[in-house]
Order: sequence, then C-alpha cells, then structure tokens
Amino acid sequence: MSVKPDGAPAERPAALLERIRVLAGVELAPVSHAERLVSGLGGFCAIYLVLVLERGLLGDLGAALLVASMGASAVLLFAVPHGTLSQPWAVIVGHAVSAAIGVAVARVVPDAFLAAALAVGLAILAMHYLRAIHPPGGATALTAVIGGSQVQALGFGFVVMPVLLNAVILVAAAVAFNAAFAWRRYPVAWGRRNFASRPVTFPSGPSHADFVEALRRIGTFVDISEEEFVRLTELAKASSDERRLKPDAIRVGGYYSNGGFGADWAVRMVVDGDRGGPDGNVIWRVVAGRDRNATGLSSRRDLAAWAAYEVVRSESTWVRSSDVKIADD
Repeated sequence: MSVKPDGAPAERPAALLERIRVLAGVELAPVSHAERLVSGLGGFCAIYLVLVLERGLLGDLGAALLVASMGASAVLLFAVPHGTLSQPWAVIVGHAVSAAIGVAVARVVPDAFLAAALAVGLAILAMHYLRAIHPPGGATALTAVIGGSQVQALGFGFVVMPVLLNAVILVAAAVAFNAAFAWRRYPVAWGRRNFASRPVTFPSGPSHADFVEALRRIGTFVDISEEEFVRLTELAKASSDERRLKPDAIRVGGYYSNGGFGADWAVRMVVDGDRGGPDGNVIWRVVAGRDRNATGLSSRRDLAAWAAYEVVRSESTWVRSSDVKIADD
C-alpha cells in the first residue's frame, strides 16, 4: 500500500481497478471448470429439445424469438440451479403469467411500442406479487407483443403452447440433468436434506424470524436461501478465523496493519514485550496512518484482534508480509 506524505494510504492502481470492478458489478465467484462445462452442456441439451418442438409450431422466426426467452431461462437453470430465480415455481409461473399479460396487452393496445413496454412492466409487477420473479419472463411478454403474425395468431393458446409446454420441458430437463451430478441440486428443496441433521441457526444466535425481518428491512429481492446464508456465514467466519493473526505470532520488531481504509488505516510496530504467552503484554507504536506516533500497551491477544495481517516496509509502501514471501517463492 503506498503512503501519502501525511501518512495516509494512497490509492494504488490495483485499488482503482478494484473500485471499477465493484462499480461494474463483476462477479468473482470461484466456480470450477467442471461446473462451467456442466452448465454449458445442460443448456445445450435443454435448448435443443425446446428448439425442435418450437420450430414445427411457430416456424423459424417465431421459434428464434421464443428461444431467446427460453435460452435466458436455461442460463439460470443450469448455471445457477440453486438460485431463487431458477426454481420451478419461478420458471413456470413467471413465463406463463408474462405470456398471458403480453397476449392481453397486444390485443387491447394498438400502439406496438406502448404495448411492448406495458407488457414488460406489468409482467414484472405480476411476477413480484406472485413471488415468481424470473427475468426471462420479461422477454416472453415482449415476444407475445412483437413476435409476428404466427405468434399473434395463437392468441391465448400461446400461453399453453409453446410457452407453458417449453417451460415445463426446461424444468424437467433441469431436474433430470442436475440430478446426475452430486454437487448440484435442483429444485433447491431437494438439497435441503443436507441440513436435516441440524436446525437452521446462525452462529451468533439469530432465529429464522430475524432472517425474515432482515430481508424485510432490506426491502429488495435477495436471491439467496436461508440455508445458503447460514452456510456462507459459517464458512466466512471459519475463513476469517484461519486468516487472522494468532496471538503467539505477535513478535517484538514486527509491523502489523489493521487493514483499514482511508483515515482508519494504521500500522503498529511492536517495540517491546514480555514472554507471557497470548495474554502477555506488548508495547507498540503507531508508525503510519491514524494516530501516528501514538504508543500503547496491550496484550498479544488484543493486538492480534486489532491487526488484520503483518506488513513489511517496501520502499515507500507497506505490503503484506505474506505477499512478499509469495513473490520470493
């Protein structure tokens, strides 16, 4: 981390790139190559089935438009089969109600642009209230309006065939395909047997009611189940415990940073200490960042709780000691 003349950390290129990544919403999920290949294969198999059925009913143009909608569904069902947006209720009801709204709007609103926009907007509203949010449903509603004469000639029959039929085919294909891989679960309820041996509780004690209340306060749709949230919380805590400094690792002459940002960032140097173990005392001095030149006395346990990692001086910057060791290797 580079340091400005006043001791505060300067923004490095890596930090700027990280800021851009966050603003752009680039996901960093560590998905395995096997998982990615399985997702692609599943999408191929499902869409091939849908395409064969649609071509005979709607012709090439109508089929192509509808496949755009079902193709988006395939991404959810095979890339994120555990997601709330991918579950059978969301897929089947989301597509069906969106198709019905699209057909109805196309019949009563003569202006094509207005009808298209209204169909998508009403489909989103309906999916929200039916608890069946499925993003590709918006494309289905749009297809009902601008799908051409072949689609319009079907009327409300478009809802049943091909939309409802294709949605059911996709769901059935997802159930069969994902069942072949032990680490995938679809529908997500089938995977909950893994949690049957213990109740859903949070590490710090909140209940199911607390989880529901937290979602209510957020007020927006969150695509994660309670079990997944609990599991992520447990894994994150375990990872944090493993990565944080241990009291026995605090040594005289070592530099430690709290990993803070902006004005909260600081580096402390241990200038002296006894041999009393984790609860033994150490004397430290702030050598960079907030409260620079301040000194203090604390136990090794308390200093380890404050510190995020050990750092070393590298020219005009402070870097993690572990990063230096990796570079040397």
